[in-house]
Amino acid sequence: MTSLFDPITLRDLTLENRIVLPPMCQYQVSERDGVPTDWHLVHYGARATGGFGLVIAEATGVLPEGRITANCTGIWNDEQRDAWTHIVGFCHEHGAAMGIQLAHAGRKGSTYSEMDHGRTGSRPLDDDGWETYGPSPIPFPGLHAPTEASAEYLAGVVDAFAQAARRADQAGFDVVEIHAAHGYLIGEFLSPLSNHRTDAYGRSFEGRTKLLLDVVDAVRGVWPEGKPLFVRVSATEWVEDGWSTADTVRLAPVLVEHGVDVVHVSSGGNVLAHMPTDDDYQVKLAAAVRAAGVRVCAVGRITDPVKAQAILDEGHADLIAVGRAALREPSWPLRAAAELEMDTHARYPDSYLRGRWPAIEPVH
Repeated sequence: MTSLFDPITLRDLTLENRIVLPPMCQYQVSERDGVPTDWHLVHYGARATGGFGLVIAEATGVLPEGRITANCTGIWNDEQRDAWTHIVGFCHEHGAAMGIQLAHAGRKGSTYSEMDHGRTGSRPLDDDGWETYGPSPIPFPGLHAPTEASAEYLAGVVDAFAQAARRADQAGFDVVEIHAAHGYLIGEFLSPLSNHRTDAYGRSFEGRTKLLLDVVDAVRGVWPEGKPLFVRVSATEWVEDGWSTADTVRLAPVLVEHGVDVVHVSSGGNVLAHMPTDDDYQVKLAAAVRAAGVRVCAVGRITDPVKAQAILDEGHADLIAVGRAALREPSWPLRAAAELEMDTHARYPDSYLRGRWPAIEPVH
């Protein structure tokens, strides 16, 4: 059986373990210029020193209007690239591979963040807001209606993803993840609920997946052959007549044909929906996608090391992403190693060796 602490090789990259920090928005760019800050150095650096095999930076705008909020990071210019370079270098120094999620927020852009003192909804143009774009002029509930993206605009988006991938390579990132989940621009195109177009980017499954595949091809065209490419998807919208698990299972092998190495399986976010409450609700989705012959990363309410190991034991995933638990416990992998009696595989910084976890009886 595969251990949580077994290495995995993706193209020329070998991760020392299967534990991934998934992208989680930080909203900490106080200057609103997209340049990552000391916060990001400390945040990602702590998880690198905490033993994560792969650390994936938050949804990062490929264009200014591709950000979710004015406080989100970007990688559309060289100043941003150079700031990321320092962060990537630190994580590498401490044994972690580093990825970045490239994103365009689409109709869910130009919003206030949770740091904005209770203000919610769309940020007005006169308060550092911007025009948003979507496949159709259909607003997300509570937000302004987007402008329907023209074919010319979409060509610019595809190029922006490619240029962002070039900068990510220059910054030293090991993995690029294309964000096609949670109701942001690419995910909006996938869904028949938000995509009512009648041109080449709409109507059929092939039309609604065209933007994603165009972006994948453009990124794979500039991203080094030896570096892996991830795509994050919402496997289902959890509503009738929306994007479904069956659609994702159909899409996943196509992504592999276009050069994608791992599908990072999440769900929801494009429309309001009642989500399941069981802890393995997304693991089931990852398992369905993996059954199509695709490597997957499972994510969602995975907090217990024994449960994480069981997901691998049962063949449901190849990688395990630990998100919110890692916000409160940056060294989650080190505790997991102790609980799973794999402490010899734990990567402690020399300065922290005196604080090693003692042997812990596994919790069943």
